[in-house]
Amino acid sequence: MSRIAVVTSSPPFVEGGHLVIARALVRALEEHGHQADLITTPSNRFGRQASAYLANWMTDVGRTGAGERVDQVITLRYPSYAVRHARHVCWLNHPMREYYDLWEDFSARLSPQGRLKERVRRMAIQAVDTYLFKHHVTKLFAQSKTVQARLLKWNSVASEVLYPPAPQRDYRCESYGDFIFVYSRLAPLKRIGLVIDALSTPAAAGVRCVIAGDGEEREALQTRIRERGLDKRVSFVGHVTDEALTRYLATCRAVCFVPRDEDFGMVTVEAFASAKAVVTATDSGAPVELVTAGANGDVVAPEPPALGAALAALAGDAALAERLGRGAAARAADITWANAVDRLVLR
Repeated sequence: MSRIAVVTSSPPFVEGGHLVIARALVRALEEHGHQADLITTPSNRFGRQASAYLANWMTDVGRTGAGERVDQVITLRYPSYAVRHARHVCWLNHPMREYYDLWEDFSARLSPQGRLKERVRRMAIQAVDTYLFKHHVTKLFAQSKTVQARLLKWNSVASEVLYPPAPQRDYRCESYGDFIFVYSRLAPLKRIGLVIDALSTPAAAGVRCVIAGDGEEREALQTRIRERGLDKRVSFVGHVTDEALTRYLATCRAVCFVPRDEDFGMVTVEAFASAKAVVTATDSGAPVELVTAGANGDVVAPEPPALGAALAALAGDAALAERLGRGAAARAADITWANAVDRLVLR
């Protein structure tokens, strides 16, 4: 039996998808006979990134506080992969995206002086990340082809793709109800506003939708719903428990998930595990790798008319939703924790 530390970095008071994956990985490792522990290391705000990398570098993951040896570490998110261990697997969720693929959006909001300062930080962090991936990590996995492509583009580093399975929850399919389910952090990159705009198109007239989640855009999204007269068709339910989440997944008609250039996104595999089709967008990143139009969902242009038509097609045809749901369940069956553990644990 190996003792394995699962390490991820997180800002204070923030619950991200990487933590969901980390906890699920700890559970999977334990279920497969390993002793596993979760370690959360610092991830500081802008201007303090160097101290976060240093804190991770100095974190002792070689032995427990009781002096017991740790046989391996598995890291997930920046800058957790700066921890030092002779047997170090990185299952990368993402580096600091503002210094990579989100640089144009991020830097456009800065003053000329701020842009110059952040450009220097960007160069330094990319150089440090490249060094860590090439010389510090024993084996590197990307959580999607989207992440894999970024590693090649920005760091000139090869990696293997390993999709995270759905967390160990009570997924099931009870019915193909009368509503489209949307759940996510309510942030700009998740593009919930695009869903609302799609529901206001003539093609989607009558389509019901339940939106779960919370975040900085909630008030603006609720205002948009009122302005478009969608109050009776679109419901906000806020943050939901695991039990409520699996119940919505079990009873919805289908799931809509249209983020912009998503790293992975647990939404897709959780919907698939519930035998529900997923409608996503052509520029949504990792979801497009899993969703096949006509087989387990639909992939459409990120425009309200196209998305509205796709949602209306599923909302108006329960038999179609059920057929695509069967395809979704079959795809989910191929993405297992047994396979993930087998590949992530070093021999």
